[in-house]
Amino acid sequence: MKMSELVEANFHLLGILSRLGIRGSFSDHSVEEICARYSIDADTFILICSVYSGRDVKPTEDQLRHVRLEDLLLYLHSSHEYYLNSALAKLAPSIEDMIRPTQPVRQKVFRQFFEDYCAELEKHFAYEENTVIPYIRQLLDDTAHAGYSIAKFREAHSNIEESLSDLKNLIMQSMPPECDGEPRIEVLSNIFHLQEDLRHHTYIEDDILVPLVELYERRTPGFGRPARTEDLEEDRNELSDREKEVLVLVARGFLNKEIADKLNISINTVITHRKNITRKIGIKTTPGLTVYAILNGLVDINTIE
Repeated sequence: MKMSELVEANFHLLGILSRLGIRGSFSDHSVEEICARYSIDADTFILICSVYSGRDVKPTEDQLRHVRLEDLLLYLHSSHEYYLNSALAKLAPSIEDMIRPTQPVRQKVFRQFFEDYCAELEKHFAYEENTVIPYIRQLLDDTAHAGYSIAKFREAHSNIEESLSDLKNLIMQSMPPECDGEPRIEVLSNIFHLQEDLRHHTYIEDDILVPLVELYERRTPGFGRPARTEDLEEDRNELSDREKEVLVLVARGFLNKEIADKLNISINTVITHRKNITRKIGIKTTPGLTVYAILNGLVDINTIE
């Protein structure tokens, strides 16, 4: 297949080419020829492109053995730089334009939520850049020790889409009418694009990188093979009065035990209510729930510590 035909089939792959250092004109060269020109393994490149093309990629162990780990690390590192230095940088001014017509207190709440998300993303990628990637490079050089394993990465691998999903839902559900317009559409378009990109990125880490590194670890005694976790799909419904009571207390900083005592219910009931709240409004993080409560008039910002 010609590289130009591949891009024509899915123009989003242009960003992936750029992250792998592939630029310029393709002429009539094939995918394999272009990969050879830039010293990129064709099998690895095609696997990454397959993920971004929406295919249900479940690589077998034999397919993983044909992946060049160095090229996968290049993609991950370049993606981190893209998210922090390009995607978020593009999103920030659009958010400011969107919230400008609102009251200062709403601007402050929304701006703080976005800044917290940026800080969360920076921390997430810093762990991968400073701990995970160096460990994998040591593994490639046969200098890694059993004090760390890719199992720890899997356990610590948080869902970086959750807060972004909360941001999207807050914009769609809780922004006042004066925020409707081009800036809001631009913000939502950028968020949807970033969310999709991050979903593919996370998939590559969880379902390609981790199993591949585990293959390398098998060569060294002392490394284990961790179990996988699954994400839950959420639907949306109206909150009950009790769920609103719980949400208000969560927004005010009460812990589950304190909420249970205050409402004279069990901790398990509180946990169930919190799960239902998340299931119904699609917002999972405590900061996101707090902003949701403020924007929907369930709690006064002055009561938030």
